[in-house]
Amino acid sequence: MRIAILGTGGIGGPLGASLAAAGHDVAFLARGAHLAAMRADGLRITGDRGETLIRPARATDDPAAIGPVDLVLVCVKLWDVEAAGAACRPLIGSETAVIPLQNGVDAAERLVPILGAAHVLGGLAMVTGSIVAPGVIRQTGTHHRVAFGRLDGAATLRERRIEAAARAAGIDAVLAPDIGRARWEKFILLTAIAGLCALARVPLGAVRADPDLAALHEAAMREALAVGLAEGVALDEAALEPGRAFLRDQPDGLTPSMLVDLRAGRRLELPWLNGRVVALGAAHGIAVPVNGTIHAALKPHAMGRESPPPLAGEG
Repeated sequence: MRIAILGTGGIGGPLGASLAAAGHDVAFLARGAHLAAMRADGLRITGDRGETLIRPARATDDPAAIGPVDLVLVCVKLWDVEAAGAACRPLIGSETAVIPLQNGVDAAERLVPILGAAHVLGGLAMVTGSIVAPGVIRQTGTHHRVAFGRLDGAATLRERRIEAAARAAGIDAVLAPDIGRARWEKFILLTAIAGLCALARVPLGAVRADPDLAALHEAAMREALAVGLAEGVALDEAALEPGRAFLRDQPDGLTPSMLVDLRAGRRLELPWLNGRVVALGAAHGIAVPVNGTIHAALKPHAMGRESPPPLAGEG
């Protein structure tokens, strides 16, 4: 299968490396020093799932140099979805499937006007990784999962082939009959743990260990569930279980990407996560005090910074 990874970071890198190691023709789209390192030394994945080296790695910053593929995994940040959709037009053939794996709940709907409903599937990823050096990505935790499906709930041979290829590559892939619910289950999970870890500046284990933070985690999930129900998503109490299991089972040191970005002074996905809960709460008249506090406290950092500001008294 010909596959393009649009955004070779903490999600696209590990997934693309698994597919390349399984023998698929994978092209990695990246930029800058990361791209240069991949061209020179390959793509290295380290961490809790072991080490994988893809060398040589087929890496480029030009989608037109790749041409039409069978599958595009869109793994850019949420603010780049539309730009990524326009950039990947040279990758689209008559049967190409495009799976956006962003956080949040609307990346696929944002791509449909750009690429067409026939090409865009809904998707999500449960992969935690970050670029620790050019050409090197570290995964935290052993979860290595994607779920995807057509927005209309149907499934064709194309989708079943993608599921089979991903599973054969060691990815826990699920062709979801209701990708809308699946995306919201991840949204409920992620807004709570990512928001709290970023707010408290601690990894997951500290949230689990502190009764006050653990209670806030449960409350934040319940707020997201309430606004999802108000949006008409087919959710119920069971939609909280993935988030509870994630908090219970993942390693103490797991650091959500929003905290990684906050520490590095990079832009945050806050408006599409806790900010989205706040906006939907306001639209439906639902109180969301925990997500509101997270959003308000992190909002000054949402656009990132080039370098840390000096402490008082520093010259």
